[in-house]
Amino acid sequence: MHDQTGQTRENETVTSKTLVIIPTYNEADNIRPLIESIIDRYPESLDILVIDDGSPDGTAGIVRSIMEKETRVTLLTRPAKLGLGTAYLMGFRYALDHGYARVIEIDADFSHDPAAIASLLEGMQHADLVIGSRYLNNTVNVVNWPLSRLILSKSASIYTRVITGMPVSDPTSGFKCLSAKALSAIALDRVHSQGYSFQIEIDFRIWKKGLVIHEVPIIFVDRSVGKSKMTRKNIVEAVWMVWWLKLLSIAGRL
Repeated sequence: MHDQTGQTRENETVTSKTLVIIPTYNEADNIRPLIESIIDRYPESLDILVIDDGSPDGTAGIVRSIMEKETRVTLLTRPAKLGLGTAYLMGFRYALDHGYARVIEIDADFSHDPAAIASLLEGMQHADLVIGSRYLNNTVNVVNWPLSRLILSKSASIYTRVITGMPVSDPTSGFKCLSAKALSAIALDRVHSQGYSFQIEIDFRIWKKGLVIHEVPIIFVDRSVGKSKMTRKNIVEAVWMVWWLKLLSIAGRL
């Protein structure tokens, strides 16, 4: 079981292993089957880090029970709901500190199919960031979303590409694989966004470093259990964040 101090190991060498990062808040119904699905599909090749924001529904306790028998699973807990972006940043730093070659972002609600992790990993053979895209090649691979949310998401992707010039079909996708090289190249301490805008910002910073981005098609299925964490605040933040990123880039302050 990995130690949870978060301290950098000076003698750590990058391995070929991948860390799957799963931020959670009230995902008691989903977390066990998700972890078991990943472990069953990818024996020995993936470790899992769950970062729980003090879920009152007992999510962390379920993860602890899994850890009693499965050494590939680690849990980090936080005292309150501190946001998706800060959870992933904690996971990124953990991965770098513990010598992982790459990390995978995945939602806890099964909207991202664990079987598609294989496609992300395959794409990483020639890329520093592989994005699971819902909108690749002008297709729409989304299931169970109301039309209003689909229009909002697709519009956000188009808006982001137009303002930033970033050649990514689905910049708000939360299903992706990033290399340790990419995480080391960007200034993680300068990333402060959440939700949609966090995904945009990470993609943008990696793109501006001249690193290779690749997209693979996925099918996104909206959660069937639990409640969506997307808020109006996340949407508003994404609207102005793309302009802020563009201005930072022009000023050379990314």
